[in-house]
Amino acid sequence: MNGATTATAPDRLNRLRERMGKANLDGFLVGAPVEDIFHTHAANRRYLSGFTGSTGWLLVTLDRSFIAVDFRYVEQAERECPQFTVFRTTGGIDKWFPDIVGEAKLAANRIGFEPGEITVAAFQAIKKAAESMPTPDRPKLLSAPPLVTELRAIKDTGEIQALQRAVDVGDSAFCSVADRIEPGWTERQVALEIEAEARKLGAEGLSFPTIVAAGPHGAMPHAQPRDHAIGDGEGVVIDMGVIVDGYCSDLTRTIPIGKPDAKFHEIYDIVLTAQRTAEELIRTAMTGEEAHMLAHNVIAEAGYGENFGHGLGHGVGLLIHEAPRLARLSKDELKDGMVLTIEPGIYITGWGGVRIEDMAVLENGKARIMTRAPKLMP
Repeated sequence: MNGATTATAPDRLNRLRERMGKANLDGFLVGAPVEDIFHTHAANRRYLSGFTGSTGWLLVTLDRSFIAVDFRYVEQAERECPQFTVFRTTGGIDKWFPDIVGEAKLAANRIGFEPGEITVAAFQAIKKAAESMPTPDRPKLLSAPPLVTELRAIKDTGEIQALQRAVDVGDSAFCSVADRIEPGWTERQVALEIEAEARKLGAEGLSFPTIVAAGPHGAMPHAQPRDHAIGDGEGVVIDMGVIVDGYCSDLTRTIPIGKPDAKFHEIYDIVLTAQRTAEELIRTAMTGEEAHMLAHNVIAEAGYGENFGHGLGHGVGLLIHEAPRLARLSKDELKDGMVLTIEPGIYITGWGGVRIEDMAVLENGKARIMTRAPKLMP
């Protein structure tokens, strides 16, 4: 499954059109405005159309849908996007934008876009193209709410199944390597072994560069693997994710190599208790901040509140970081169908860190844990 399918595209387009109507928009422009070989800006386009190419734009009206691509992607767009009229482009968007506006019958109408999904340069090119049109035909370009991004926050059944497959591959890759790690392995070696195993198990790529941090290095939440040899008794934070069928997974475990000290057990038990508390008590209709505080309060009461400096979690889907945000000040409302991470941690400079992360889907008002990789038991 790669984003929208023949079955899901009509429903997603109809839900977008409902939102367009409420926002008083006649058209909606979706694009990855750069040559995006890693697809980091293409999630909205892929979600609506199923298109997996590295560049292209969508223009959705209240009754028609267009995908604009250059000659390299015409055949691919015709195959992957049967719900869309393929519009072949030549040159930059400043050259062809007036033509697609005319074909879509959007002259003098209101066209919205998500400002977070279009670069300043792309917007300036579109604005220049619109201004080149005769005054009576010029569309009005409007910065709109994140209509597609918000749709993506609620996963359908097929997406949840794809996410579970990604979780399962990530779990298996981690478990196959974790039991073999010994003192003397380097952080980089651990990362490479996990990544190779994930590929063997069917991952098409990584959600993000694998994090492996041993001993004091673990105090950095986003530490990158080094050629540092892991010492006997050191705790190792491993944060990894894979992509399967276009969807991401995210998993963190902290494991001791050899015999850990009492401090490791103390910190690990606090973090595990915080995670279990959040997983058991998270409910729909909570805000992201309320969910975050479920874990933060446990850690703060144990005396380590200042050592938990990031949010409890985030949504996961076609991108590794999506709505909702589970963090201080987040007003995102939790809803059934959201897939998110629950990842409390404690980080102590000079000693190291512990983070434990699961993925969960909100169903029937509460969290169902998708991750199966084992944790240390107190």
